[in-house]
Amino acid sequence: MRTYAKPVAAVTGALVLAAGLTACDGSSAASDEKVVTVYSADGLKGEAGDGWYDKVFADFEKQTGIEVKYVEGGSGEMVQRALREKSNTQADVLVTLPPFIQQAGSKGLLQPYEPKGANQVNGGDKSGDGTWTSVVNNYFGFVHNKKELPEAPKTWEELLDGKYKDKLQYSTPGVAGDGTAVLIKAMHDFGGKEPAMEYLKKLQANNVGPSSSTSKLAPKVDKGELLVANGDVQMNFAQSKSMPNLGIWFPAKDGGKPTTFALPYAAGLVNKAPHGENGRKLLDFMLSEGAQRQVSAIGGGFPARKDVKATDANAIELAKLMEGVEVFEPDWADIDENLAAYVDAWKSATGS
Repeated sequence: MRTYAKPVAAVTGALVLAAGLTACDGSSAASDEKVVTVYSADGLKGEAGDGWYDKVFADFEKQTGIEVKYVEGGSGEMVQRALREKSNTQADVLVTLPPFIQQAGSKGLLQPYEPKGANQVNGGDKSGDGTWTSVVNNYFGFVHNKKELPEAPKTWEELLDGKYKDKLQYSTPGVAGDGTAVLIKAMHDFGGKEPAMEYLKKLQANNVGPSSSTSKLAPKVDKGELLVANGDVQMNFAQSKSMPNLGIWFPAKDGGKPTTFALPYAAGLVNKAPHGENGRKLLDFMLSEGAQRQVSAIGGGFPARKDVKATDANAIELAKLMEGVEVFEPDWADIDENLAAYVDAWKSATGS
């Protein structure tokens, strides 16, 4: 197993900008419009306008004259929205986390398009049928409050302690990508669905409750309202620049090593996109060398392209963070097929 990897990230719930388009599937009026609509999981747009998306979209608009209209939400939420609009497509580009990008592909929401530079993306970080490609690499993780909890917990089992009652929260599996990641990591670390659900049932005694948005948990941890929450490396690393009490950590099973798995932001061209050509141009731009070099320096993530070697201060700090962490590869085909059953099992175990 790898002990050093790449970052990706995240999930949430607030609509940042409604699209407001009248989609007419490839009509000349739609295709001539100088706009492109992006539906995305949260984490790459900065709350202060200083995120990777902010920089990339501004540069893209300046270079092409194409306006980017942006809608943000949880990974599952964005796929469900695109699915509801399947007969009247509004989005041109969909960016979401595994397993939701696979779900989008299996539901026919994406059309094949391999952006320029996709040949430099590792095979496991793009689909075999050319419908999606990772644009930012990232890892699943947790955060803790460094002031109230100077030393991060080391194991899942520690989180069952009474001191975490109402001081721990994780986002909702099946809705948030990082929430779904809690299930995936627990099933890996505990050795299967049943022992993972048994643990999460016990953990529920300390859990504050559901949250559709992972990004909203970090501010609560920073303020001390929570001691521990889930997240992902890219999003939390970016947030830590303005939230000094955030520390990133990776739980281990008692007696085992800390583990994580790659959770990249993966992008695809939406099937019947009203502005498909503009969508292709934006995907090309996000995978361009220039945009990829800004992934760590601005976004706090890892480049998706293997020929772009980040050497900035953020990249060095991120590499140190990943030292000694065991990176496993989930069986995404199994998760895509059985996600609903896993989420149902979690609901039953936790009474959610």
